[in-house]
Amino acid sequence: MAAQQKIRSAEGILRVVPDAGQAAVPKEGEKNVLITSALPYCNNVPHLGNIVGSLLSADVYSRYSRTRNRRTLYICGTDEYGTATETQALKEGLSPKALCDKYNALHVETYKWFDIAFDHFGRTSAPVHIDISQEIYLNLKKNGYLVKQEKEQTYCEGCEKFLADRFVEGTCPHCKYEDARGDQCDLCSRTLDAIELINPRCLVNKTHKIVPRSSAHMYVRLDALQSRTEEWVKQSWAKGRWSPNAVINGDGELIDARLKSGLKPSPVTRDLKWGIPVPVPEDDPDQDMKGKVLYVWFDAPIGYVSITAEFTDKWRQWWFNPDNVHLYQFMGKDNVYFHTIYFPACQIGDGRDWTKLHHLSTTEYLNYEGGKFSKSHNRGVFGPAAKETGIPASVWRYYLISTRPETADSMFSWADCVAANNNVLLNNFGNFVNRALKFIASQYDSVIPEGPDAPGPLSPNDATDADFITDANALLREYIDAMDAVRLRQGLHLAMALSARGNAYLQSSGFGGALKAADPARCAQVVTRVANLIYVLSAVVEPFMPATATQILAQLNAPARAVPDALAIDILPGHTIGAPEHLFKRIDEKMADAWRARFAGTKPAPQPDADATHVAPAPSKRKVAKEAKKAAEDRGPRTPEQEVAEARVTEQGQVVRELKARTPKTPELEAEIASEIEKLKKLKAELAALG
Repeated sequence: MAAQQKIRSAEGILRVVPDAGQAAVPKEGEKNVLITSALPYCNNVPHLGNIVGSLLSADVYSRYSRTRNRRTLYICGTDEYGTATETQALKEGLSPKALCDKYNALHVETYKWFDIAFDHFGRTSAPVHIDISQEIYLNLKKNGYLVKQEKEQTYCEGCEKFLADRFVEGTCPHCKYEDARGDQCDLCSRTLDAIELINPRCLVNKTHKIVPRSSAHMYVRLDALQSRTEEWVKQSWAKGRWSPNAVINGDGELIDARLKSGLKPSPVTRDLKWGIPVPVPEDDPDQDMKGKVLYVWFDAPIGYVSITAEFTDKWRQWWFNPDNVHLYQFMGKDNVYFHTIYFPACQIGDGRDWTKLHHLSTTEYLNYEGGKFSKSHNRGVFGPAAKETGIPASVWRYYLISTRPETADSMFSWADCVAANNNVLLNNFGNFVNRALKFIASQYDSVIPEGPDAPGPLSPNDATDADFITDANALLREYIDAMDAVRLRQGLHLAMALSARGNAYLQSSGFGGALKAADPARCAQVVTRVANLIYVLSAVVEPFMPATATQILAQLNAPARAVPDALAIDILPGHTIGAPEHLFKRIDEKMADAWRARFAGTKPAPQPDADATHVAPAPSKRKVAKEAKKAAEDRGPRTPEQEVAEARVTEQGQVVRELKARTPKTPELEAEIASEIEKLKKLKAELAALG
C-alpha cells in the first residue's frame, strides 16, 4: 500500500509539470520565458568553463523559472557549420558531417550527465535551419540591407583556394597580438577581416604562401542599421538589466569599439563548401553568389530559432511575440557582440516583429588550478571525464555555480571542490535534512504529527518562532530577487543560508527526544514546520541540484512544488514521509591531490613572470586555510544564529559588490546601492550584537 500523502491543495503550491516532449505555448498576460545558451561548436569536447559559462547557467535559470510556474522554453544545440568545423575535420581525417555526428553525440552525453535539461537540443545542420536562414538572407536583400562588394581575400597558393577567416592566423593590426584569428583578435576582442592580418599564415599548412586575391561577397549594411540598433540596445539593456560586461559604460554610453567608430558593412557569405548555400533565385542579378555559403556568424544565432522550429510547430508564437515573451540569453563574454549588435541588427533589417534579447547573462572566464584549460595539453576536466571522478553531478553543479565567474574571472580548485562537498553540502545542508527526517521516522513512525498549526501561512507563538519565520521569509524574498535578476551564485548561497537557518531553528527550539517528552505539542509543531521548510528547500535547490531535489521529494513522499513567496504549512499532519537517507557522502580530502595529478595534462600551468616584482605572490591554499582556521579559533565557537547571520552578511556583501560593478551609474542605481549598503550595515550590526 502506498504511503499516504496529505498536501495542502491551493493554487500555486505544486509545480506545473508539462508532459514530456511537449513544448509550452506562450500565454498572453503572463511572463513567458524563452531561454537560449550559446550554441557550442561541434568540433571539440566542452570543458568545465564552457559548461558553466552558458549551458549550466541557462539550465539553472530555466529550472528556476519553472519552479515559479512560468511558461518556459529552453533551447540549445550544436553549431555545426563554419571554418572551425572544416579545420577540425581536416585534422581528424573526417568529413565535416562525420565530425559533427561524432561531437554532437559527445556533447549530448556530457550535458545529459550534468542534468542539463533542454526542452530540445538540436543541430544547425537540420533542414529547417537552412530554410529559416535563407529566408532571413532574402528578406535583408529585399529590404535593401545587403550589398555586394568585391574585396581582396586571403588565398592560399598551396591549398589553391580562398581561406575563410578561421583557416588564417596572424598578427593583429590593432594590438599586434601574434596569434590573432582571422575573424577576431582574442587579446583586444576586435572583429577582424582575415585580409587585415599582418604576416598571415595558413592553418592547414603554415609553409604555404598566402596572397591577397579578389572575391565578391554579400555584406549586411550594419552602417545603415546602426541608429536603429543603437536605440534598441539602449532600451533593451536598461529594461532587461544586462550583465555589467555588456556594451554600455557607467555614463550610459556605448563602449563597443565597432559602434563608437561606426559600424561597417559586414560579410554574410564565405567561399566554403561546408555551410548553408547562399540562395540565388533565377532572377537575382547576383548570380556569382552561387556556390558560396552563408557566414557562420550569420547563421549561428538563427540556430536558436530553427532549433525551436525543429521542436515545435508553435515556434512563431515564441519568436514573433515580443510583447509576451522575454528572451534570456546566456554566453561567455566573447560572444557579446554577435548577440547584442550583429544579430539584432539582422532582425531589424529582416523587417518582421521579432522577439529580441531581453536579458543578457554573460560570464568571464573560469580558469583551472592557477592556469587555463587546454585541450591540446589535456589540462583540466573535459566533457565525460567529470563522471569518471565519481563525484555526483549535483556536487559538480553546486561547486561550479558557487564559483561562477559573474563579474570577474574565477578559478577551479580541486581542494575547494572537495571542501564544498564536505563542509557545505554534507555538514550543513545534508545534515539538516537527514537529522529532521530521521527524527520523524524514528519518533513518529514516519507520520507528520498533529500539532497546533493550521494549514496555510505560518504564525508565531513565541519569540523563537517569530525570529525563525521572519528570517526564513526574508531569505526567501532575497533568493527570489537574486534569481529573478539572474544573480545565480548569490541565489545558491541564499539557498544554503536558508538551510542554515533551519538548523539554527532546531537548536534554538531544543529539538530532540527531550522536547517530545516534555512538551509533545510543541515538538509536533517544530517537526511540522521543519518538514515544510525542507519541502520549500526541495524547490529552492532544484535549479542547482535537481537530482538532490528529487531525492528530497522521495524522502518526503511529496510531489514537486513551486517556490513560494513565504513559508506555510503545506505538508499536513497525517502525511507519511518516505525513507530518510543521506543526500551526500564525504570525499576523502586526499582525492584532491589525486585528481589534480590526473588532470594536470602534459604541460605545466603558466607561472608568473619572475621579473614582475611589483605583483605580490598569491598565498598558498595551505596558508589561506591555516589563517582561516586560526581566525576561527580566535573568535571561538559559533552559535547557529551567528552562522546564519554571517551567511547573510556574506550574501549582502555580494549584492553590494555586484551592484557597484553594474553600469551605467544612474541616479536610480546609486540610490539602490546606498539602500543595499544600509542593509549590509544593519546585518553587520546584528551580527556584532550576537557576540
